[in-house]
Amino acid sequence: MRLLAGNSNRPLAEAIAGFLGMKLTEASVHRFADMEVFVEIHENVRGEDVFLIQSTSYPANDNLMELLVCQDALRRASARRVTAVIPYFGYARQDRKTAPRTPISAKLVANLITVAGAHRILSMDLHADQIQGFFDIPVDNLYAAPLIAKDLREHYDPNQLIIVSPDVGGVGRARGIAKRLDVGLAIVDKRRERAGVSEVMNVIGDVAGRRCVLVDDIVDSAGTLCNAARALLDAGATAVVAYVTHGVLSAGAVARISASPLDTLVITDSIRATEAVKVCGKIRELSVAPLIGEAIRRISDESSVSSLFD
Repeated sequence: MRLLAGNSNRPLAEAIAGFLGMKLTEASVHRFADMEVFVEIHENVRGEDVFLIQSTSYPANDNLMELLVCQDALRRASARRVTAVIPYFGYARQDRKTAPRTPISAKLVANLITVAGAHRILSMDLHADQIQGFFDIPVDNLYAAPLIAKDLREHYDPNQLIIVSPDVGGVGRARGIAKRLDVGLAIVDKRRERAGVSEVMNVIGDVAGRRCVLVDDIVDSAGTLCNAARALLDAGATAVVAYVTHGVLSAGAVARISASPLDTLVITDSIRATEAVKVCGKIRELSVAPLIGEAIRRISDESSVSSLFD
């Protein structure tokens, strides 16, 4: 088994290698002057089971191209099997046609990765479960729910908690964590009455006197998360914390979180943290290296991955 890392999230790749007691395969992954990607693998990988670790986070197009070129290099180096380990799968929010003449970009990216030479995919908390069906190769989708549930038990009294989905689409994810903790569930329903009018937030469920835990897979601009926190406090919640798997946190998201009524935002290291995220007192990181590392070990050993979540 070999581990190869792109440049998108080197700290996570090194943490995974440390968990497995291995070293990352020596390789050069850099840019020409015109920003074309160049890859050269400095070790023999012929006949090896190679795991290529690369999130397709910002800059998404650069990191995606790096992933594809690395796969091609491994295929041409005669690797026996290439598993693309993509902790954060970019373009996942474009998983269906939302209007006429729009693309299904998640399917396009799946095609690109497959054609470039991947034999299987290992990802985490895909934005939509149907993305697994966009690939014609095996896909293992890991879940951060056990890590989140464990962290909640360590930091809070479950008897005082209620899990909240910030929108109707995330109810399944929130319900799974609520079931693990044996606590209640609430939903924030948002709607826009008309263009130019701010969103109206309706809280479905009794949150009065409870510490609310907002659960989601992606936090990007953080607008929905911050608005949901205000709505929950208005509904009588004592405090609001948020647990989100992928901290995209683009534009002014960190400043928005700092100024929000959220007590804490907990994200995983599936995306490399920016300096603004590192210095923000309201944001805390959970490492998914042990989870991904154990999944890699099981794939290499041809043992069950799904049993990680039993």
